Amino acid sequence: MGARRRSDALRPLSDALRTAFGRHKTARKGLDDRVASTQDVPDLTDVGAATADRLKRIAMAISLKVNGVVHSVAAEPDTPLLYVLRNDLELNGAKFGCGLEQCGACTVLLDGVPTRSCVRAIQDIGQQEVTTIEGLGTVDKPHPLQQAFIDEQAAQCGYCINGMIMTAKELLDRIPHPTEADVRATLAPNLCRCGTHNRIVRAVLRAAQANGKT
Repeated sequence: MGARRRSDALRPLSDALRTAFGRHKTARKGLDDRVASTQDVPDLTDVGAATADRLKRIAMAISLKVNGVVHSVAAEPDTPLLYVLRNDLELNGAKFGCGLEQCGACTVLLDGVPTRSCVRAIQDIGQQEVTTIEGLGTVDKPHPLQQAFIDEQAAQCGYCINGMIMTAKELLDRIPHPTEADVRATLAPNLCRCGTHNRIVRAVLRAAQANGKT
């Protein structure tokens, strides 16, 4: 009698457990069905196509003429010229300063024109020749500008000097007899945080004089 009462008392709990277990099985089956369904699997077609397109773009090597030498560079067309010069060609004279063409540390010459290489994509270079500071002179035979900057001790930290020299190179090519005002106006967009502007100006005028241009 006592056992039957206990059995009757536990029946609601047993029924509740069976109901809960049944609901769990149903929910789990529905979850398994959804996971197995192809409709719930993310469509990776677009991702694969984008990756393939990127690899295709990289595989299409771009030719660049730098310091008189033609290089074939395997890089995406929109890669900034500065990155290719430093990372691929190991020409580290041009510096990354602001990345916004505001400071001038990355300046190179494109067909003789000062250009901020941090924002110029290699796909836009075309047949233009790139000249970096490494293309001006050597350790044994520095360019007159490089020698003048050494003689005037124009560099302090040296980070801006690449841009100063490359910009000054275009000035001396364009104006054979630059005045101090010409030099200051031309170099004004190039920033020097160390404040050696006066020595830099003297170095440019010295280079012009040594080159027989004043």
